[in-house]
Amino acid sequence: MKRFCCKVLALVLACMGIAGVGLSSNAQAANERFKEVLARGVLRVGVQGALKPWSYRDPNGQLIGFEVDLAHDVANAMGLQLELVPIESANRIQFLQQGKIDVIIGTMGDTPERRQIVGMVEPHYFASGANVMAKAGAVKDWTDLRGKPVCAKQGVFYGKRVEQDFGAQIVAFTGNTEALQALRSEKCVAYLTDDSNISPLLTSGEWPGYEMPLPSKYVNVWAIGVSRDELGGLWGRFISGMVYKWHASGRILELSKKWGFIPIKWFTDMHNKLENDAAE
Repeated sequence: MKRFCCKVLALVLACMGIAGVGLSSNAQAANERFKEVLARGVLRVGVQGALKPWSYRDPNGQLIGFEVDLAHDVANAMGLQLELVPIESANRIQFLQQGKIDVIIGTMGDTPERRQIVGMVEPHYFASGANVMAKAGAVKDWTDLRGKPVCAKQGVFYGKRVEQDFGAQIVAFTGNTEALQALRSEKCVAYLTDDSNISPLLTSGEWPGYEMPLPSKYVNVWAIGVSRDELGGLWGRFISGMVYKWHASGRILELSKKWGFIPIKWFTDMHNKLENDAAE
């Protein structure tokens, strides 16, 4: 066990070196989570339980998806067994605080409010922004939406911004199913939602003749979450190094393709930047 721990520690320090980070004297004292995970021999990762294609159950009941693959990468890098713990947006941070999970890989946007209670690991691993799905050729620029009806789900924060910035007439529905039906019925010229929602629709084969034609706006980055007091310790730095390597190696782009995402500019920018940083 001692030899195994030394090997894992060497891996952690290597990941930290790749990410260009050091460990302060204060951070060295905040490593209880890291030690606990090693002693247990099992990594517990909180993932969404029913959110395709990030994390959902296959016909055999097994959790699969984009974020599940990332969880496996972390466990494999440490030589540990993986326990996937289904979470929801409403309880994921509480599960981390209560010690039910060691890390969150669960579609968590990085916000100032969340940073007060959970450690947001950088670099970010995913990003989503507002975009539209429309019939091919119907929309070529955001300004083409001016004065036209655009379907959207009630409550999306960028609905008002698209109205203000581009003059679209947002037609709000209680759910995405209703909004999509209105698009099929040509009651709207386009469907406004997260680009990460549009990608699986376009790759499903159920929307031939439709496209996501615009550059995404109002991009929101997603972070892996660790305990706040572990962010600057071995555990937080190790996870940071994993994310760094995912981007630099092209792993994120590879998984995006595997799970049917249409990578937005943010993904290729991150890959190019971190690949170049790693080469220097």
